[in-house]
Amino acid sequence: MTQDIHPLLLCGGSGTRLWPLSRKSYPKQFTRLTGEESLFQASARRLSGPGFAAPAIVTGSDYRFVVTEQLAAVEVAAAATLIEPEGRNTAPAILAAAMELHARAPGALMLVAPSDHVIPDAEAFRASVMAAVPSAEAGQIVTFGIRPDRAETGYGWLALSEAPENGFAPVPQPLKGFAEKPDAATAEALLSGGMHLWNAGIFLFATGTILSAFESHQPGLLAAVTRAFEEAERDLHFLRLAPAPWSECDDISVDYAVMEKAENLTVVPFGGAWSDLGGWDAVWRESGPDSGGVVTSGPATAIDCTDTLLRAEDEQQALVGIGLSDVIAVAMPDAVLVAHKDRAQDVKQAVAALKAQGAKQAETLPRDYRPWGWFESLSVGGRFQVKRIHVNPGAALSLQSHHHRSEHWIVVEGTARVTIDDTVTLLSENQSVYIPLGAVHRMENPGKVPMVLIEVQTGTYLGEDDIIRYEDVYARGQGAKG
Repeated sequence: MTQDIHPLLLCGGSGTRLWPLSRKSYPKQFTRLTGEESLFQASARRLSGPGFAAPAIVTGSDYRFVVTEQLAAVEVAAAATLIEPEGRNTAPAILAAAMELHARAPGALMLVAPSDHVIPDAEAFRASVMAAVPSAEAGQIVTFGIRPDRAETGYGWLALSEAPENGFAPVPQPLKGFAEKPDAATAEALLSGGMHLWNAGIFLFATGTILSAFESHQPGLLAAVTRAFEEAERDLHFLRLAPAPWSECDDISVDYAVMEKAENLTVVPFGGAWSDLGGWDAVWRESGPDSGGVVTSGPATAIDCTDTLLRAEDEQQALVGIGLSDVIAVAMPDAVLVAHKDRAQDVKQAVAALKAQGAKQAETLPRDYRPWGWFESLSVGGRFQVKRIHVNPGAALSLQSHHHRSEHWIVVEGTARVTIDDTVTLLSENQSVYIPLGAVHRMENPGKVPMVLIEVQTGTYLGEDDIIRYEDVYARGQGAKG
């Protein structure tokens, strides 16, 4: 009987090319870009079912509760969630996850997949993965190549050793080599030659195989990641890799670190649709433009437009485009992007420029996600702030107090259990409570539906770091926000 495949979902990237929707505080893999599920959720579901074990996740500390919540929403439980102290590219992340899997299932097959790809035909992709299993069990490192449909300069390419079979059937063959992201002329030649595929960054191998590859080609990185794994600490259901040895890891992709040096490489073609949604032009393409090439999302209206994407993210907005051609316009409550479609890959330049200006819009969304739910500021003045707070069913904020502000809470949806010093009160919709400066307090949602309240803060300082935390079910330290 064939052993189960253990997926590894990589979800630590910040996705700057999809700004302003994707930002460091809440990157693209967690957003709903092309459907009702986030890209991360769709990836987890695609790599589940018969033949697949529970996935492992590698992510950053800021996203650990988002990962947990989004997996629970699609009824997937992670076998392990590894927390990177800092992003160091794919090689250290994959190596650490391989060590973790090898420790609990020596020799198991690991399928490495980014969590921000779109693969509409999940069944066909799973069939390609299953076709790669015998090669992986035989000690090969298997990569998956995507059938190209255009001369794409934004992807690396894979060189085949023989022409793919009709229909790009998932038949394994030796990988001839890697090709860097090409210029336009080279991409046209690769496409017309018929002997190259797009490099999707998806791999299948046995844990022993990849550990041996790192031992041969990256002994220094292997030593640093080994220490980070051996010194890792458990934090609730997360495994926090040790920061000191992790900081010694090279910031290097698995392609450069191992794949381009290894000789035991196999490629399996995949003939189905695929996209890494690496820019707004890809979102336009994957969203199914109408006969005029127009895509609208949210409260957006296109008048006499062609080959244009209009996307509004707030129901209070009205985004209208008139006479536009080859334009991307994305409106968020706090930022608007307008760009020529041919410049979609340059959006990261806007993020860099805003960051240099100190603009919070560069990396932070108006909505701040926390382990218990989220909040957003509705109005801010010199000595006051008004927030909308959304608390998930069964969730609770920490028991806390503030030095510089008092708070007034009004429940607008659901039921809140409020603790103020020694008094516990249940508040239903349209009821309110006042929390004096310095009072020890907590809000909880004891119900089975979300609880929403409006918080009015008044005081001399309203920063999120004005907090003394006494007790927290999410094991966050003093000064942590929320």
